[in-house]
Amino acid sequence: MLAQLPAQRLTLLFGSYAQKRYLPAGRRANVPEIMRAWAALGPDFFPLPHPSWRSAGWMQRNPWFTTDVLPVLKSRVAALLSLRVESR
Repeated sequence: MLAQLPAQRLTLLFGSYAQKRYLPAGRRANVPEIMRAWAALGPDFFPLPHPSWRSAGWMQRNPWFTTDVLPVLKSRVAALLSLRVESR
């Protein structure tokens, strides 16, 4: 199915199961290590914490996620959405 998607895409990897499945380093790294290495994964993959009530505590203990990762993710999503609109 992934082969059928457009070349310009963004894969959001929520939580450890998705990260371990789709990232080569995910099989041997824990979620905090993967999250810290987000920039090295390239523009197509974004590891994210699992969207649960526990994430609020994790984000408070890791403020770099909000200041460093989320602005880049928002920018990437906006760029991809503008590509979709322009291609129609």
